[in-house]
Amino acid sequence: MAGSRRIVACLLLGLFASSTIAAPVVADVEWERDGWLTTALADERLASGDEFGCYGMPGYSWYNDPGAVAKECRSYIENNTEASKWGDNALSTYTPDGLTMAQHNYIASQDFVVHGDETGLIDSAWHDADDVPYDVWDWYNIGRRGGSLEKEIGSLETVQNAVEEGGLVNLYWIGRVNDATIRHDRDIAAYLQNDAEAWMTTWGQAWSYWTANRCFEHSKDLDQEAATFTFSSIVTEQCTSVAPNAWNIPATWRLSFENATVVDVQNVLGQSMKNLTGERQTAEGWRMDGNELLVSVKRGTVVTVVLDGENISFDVHNQTQFWNGYDAAVTIAAHDTTDLFLWSKRFDDEDQLRFTWLVSPRTVEGRLPWLPYAALVAGVVTIVAMMGILGREGIGPLAGLMYDKNLQYEEE
Repeated sequence: MAGSRRIVACLLLGLFASSTIAAPVVADVEWERDGWLTTALADERLASGDEFGCYGMPGYSWYNDPGAVAKECRSYIENNTEASKWGDNALSTYTPDGLTMAQHNYIASQDFVVHGDETGLIDSAWHDADDVPYDVWDWYNIGRRGGSLEKEIGSLETVQNAVEEGGLVNLYWIGRVNDATIRHDRDIAAYLQNDAEAWMTTWGQAWSYWTANRCFEHSKDLDQEAATFTFSSIVTEQCTSVAPNAWNIPATWRLSFENATVVDVQNVLGQSMKNLTGERQTAEGWRMDGNELLVSVKRGTVVTVVLDGENISFDVHNQTQFWNGYDAAVTIAAHDTTDLFLWSKRFDDEDQLRFTWLVSPRTVEGRLPWLPYAALVAGVVTIVAMMGILGREGIGPLAGLMYDKNLQYEEE
């Protein structure tokens, strides 16, 4: 009897050891990077205003170790491409529903500040037009508004209504499932391309703009004799410490002048800045909104407003909720992007659409990513079963429980 117990105990010890050794295999799934991330194609997407964020890493589990997924995914992105033309560092990541706030904080510790979409947390941002973010953790549950860009699933009316309601409209998009190409809804794309009165942006840009709205230090100087007004958004340690990893994207300021009309807005070289009337892509410049001047500038940019008038007075009102004074902003989150070329080439003619490409490496053919997880589950089940067997023999943590059950069975 003692010999059989020793044999069973040795078997159990072996199972524990094998499961411990096998655990790292969960992260040992073979994958290959998307080679398009290092080519001119990625540069073109960056130049047009797109963003590269994280979707996940084969072999790593968001539920088991979200910090490790975020760390590896950040390394994958930043070793292959920049995240945006506004900043090299990646800011945005997909996260599944069901993670705890503590797990989201682990992800944020890797400097991913936008988590989405529909992650299930109580705190949220942009699940409707009035769901305005107040704290950084609101961005850990960014809403999905406007539905999908996919044909047969997306609805033009849904997208139109969301844009007209205002706020951040975040569409879902996936380009391929296995070897099947998913077609996009051309009516939705045409509406966004030609008619939507909205800032066409990305997750990281939207978050960075929001952080700029929380810190609005500026300098101003009116020269009555020259009829010029000099303005800049100041870079201060207080402002940068609020969100040190935020991209320095243009923020829009609303100004007004009494007894004067705006003739031009110039940079420090005396060159006219871009007129942003009708523009929907993030840029520095200016436009008139009725009698008010909207100036969009990065922190540190100094501009001169050329005026025509006498006895001029002015007022710096505020920063607008969204860039260029729009009431709505539109993002398109491209989930699980494993082939940038196949996913993006169809949108070459829709230059107004902006995508947050949530990238992930491809799993190498012939290796199934779920196999290590299945092996781990099987190991755990086997261990529990063996502990039950030992428990009947009076050995191990289940010994008392199994003894009570055996005793009850014998009494019956």
